[in-house]
Amino acid sequence: MPNATQRVVLVTGCTTGGIGFHLCEQFAQRGCIVYATSRRLESMEGFKHENIRTMVMDVMADDNVQAVVQNILAAEGKIDIVVNNAGALAIGALAEATIEQVRNAFELNTFAALRVSNAVIPSMVKRQEGLIINIGSIAGIITTPWNALYCAAKTALHSITEGLSMELKPFGIKVMLVAPGGVKSNISKNQASTFKLSPDSMYKDYEERMIERMNLAANKDSMPTDEFARQVVEKALSAAPPPYMSLGWNASKVAWSQWLPRQYVLGLMYKAMVWKKGSV
Repeated sequence: MPNATQRVVLVTGCTTGGIGFHLCEQFAQRGCIVYATSRRLESMEGFKHENIRTMVMDVMADDNVQAVVQNILAAEGKIDIVVNNAGALAIGALAEATIEQVRNAFELNTFAALRVSNAVIPSMVKRQEGLIINIGSIAGIITTPWNALYCAAKTALHSITEGLSMELKPFGIKVMLVAPGGVKSNISKNQASTFKLSPDSMYKDYEERMIERMNLAANKDSMPTDEFARQVVEKALSAAPPPYMSLGWNASKVAWSQWLPRQYVLGLMYKAMVWKKGSV
């Protein structure tokens, strides 16, 4: 059993080198016991800290999530912090998306966070304390073409996070929304292995623009993943975790854009990511 002051942290989406991976390292460096989870154990190789335990968890499977959470509670007696980081881009055109693709985008980027949170919340309510951190995205603030399913799923996650924050406050549970901008993570690499435009797609002429959108976070100005994780963990372990924080490349620009007319901002997105010479 951990001592009374040693926090137990559960993190989802912890593939090597990604945001979740670095969050685990940062929490462990600060004395927390960390449970790093992913669908495949072999995807989480390379952790350096002895306080990190790896477990297989499919965030899209109710029974598996419940079993993992109960196993952690049995071993540690509590879960102090949950970080819902698992997610994936959904590159492609909305007009050609299948309902299965729509469901998958929301299952992983939205429903999974609520599924994991709801599995842990009863134990937090009993202790009248706890912190839930949902990793959203600036894509949930400003919609971009070619990844609109992801944008929609993250927008929904933002609303769910805000709702949880208000509804869990009476039980002493805090909820924190983190909206990353550009951070050097695995998210575009993971999508690149599965993205393929159909040969008969009406958007064949825009395939390069889709690939550009997919690789946007790989920009040279994107925030190093370890620095992003350090700042998030520092706030999470503070006496008063903020309900919202946004950092990374373009985060400030997106924050300011919310004060501009919506159609003007969407027009900028169109010109940057869709428009080509000769198009309408």
